[in-house]
Amino acid sequence: MRNSLTTPTSRDPIRAKGVFMKRTMMKSKIHRAVLTDCNLEYEGSIAIDADLLSAADILPGELVHVLNVSTGARLITYAIEAPSGSGTIMLNGPAAREGYKGDLLVIITYAEYEETELANYAATVVKVDAQNRIKRS
Repeated sequence: MRNSLTTPTSRDPIRAKGVFMKRTMMKSKIHRAVLTDCNLEYEGSIAIDADLLSAADILPGELVHVLNVSTGARLITYAIEAPSGSGTIMLNGPAAREGYKGDLLVIITYAEYEETELANYAATVVKVDAQNRIKRS
C-alpha cells in the first residue's frame, strides 16, 4: 500500500522531483493536567512533575505550548522540572496570569520530521487523573 505522505506521485510535481519538506508534527502531549498552582513572582515557565516530563519525552528547557481548556488561553513557554511524584503543574512568571488553580491544561510539544519518517510516526499521549498521576490503560 502506498503512503501518500512519503511516496512521490506524478500528480505532485514537487514530490515527483524528489524534493521533500519537513513537517512539524505533535511530538507529545500531557492531556488534561490539573493546574496545581500559579506563581507570578517566580521566573517564567511551567513547572511539570518529573515523572510526567519523562513519560511525555519533554526535557527541562524544552519549548511547550500550553492550552488552558478551562479559559481558552494559549501560551508558549518552556518546561522546568518539578519534583518527581509531586503532581505539580505550575504556571510561573507572566504565564501565571493565564490560569487559575484547578484549570485543566493540555501541554504539547512539537518536532520536525522528514517525510520519510512519517510512515512510522506516532505521537506520545500521556493522560493523567485529577492528581496528575499517569492513567494506566
